[in-house]
Amino acid sequence: MTTWDDRQPIYRQLADRLAGALLDGEPPEGEPMPSVRALAARFMLNPLTVGRALQALADDGLLDNRRGVGLFVRSGARDRLRELERERFLAHEWPTLRTRLRRLGLRPADLQLNDLRPDDTAGDDTRRTA
Repeated sequence: MTTWDDRQPIYRQLADRLAGALLDGEPPEGEPMPSVRALAARFMLNPLTVGRALQALADDGLLDNRRGVGLFVRSGARDRLRELERERFLAHEWPTLRTRLRRLGLRPADLQLNDLRPDDTAGDDTRRTA
């Protein structure tokens, strides 16, 4: 069952999850998005909430609305989304992360991927101590 964070509107959280799937190539560019009803059933949400999430992705230039057919992933959507996510990261997440790294005295060499445990597939920041 999907859990939602009370600090952000559910439609925005769903839009972020769908954007993550788009970054991973699901669905591929040029292909249709799942229907509002299918997404509502999958995430157990009101179709209006799902529609609002899809509209947010369309407003970001990631989806095309083809009347009578549905929403399709726009060509170049992955590149556009990557650009948007980079801008969002650099503007909102990086300053906080940079401050925390400085406070902890971590250097770039401390953050090398080979310092992570080989079985760490979740992207967690747990480091080897051996």
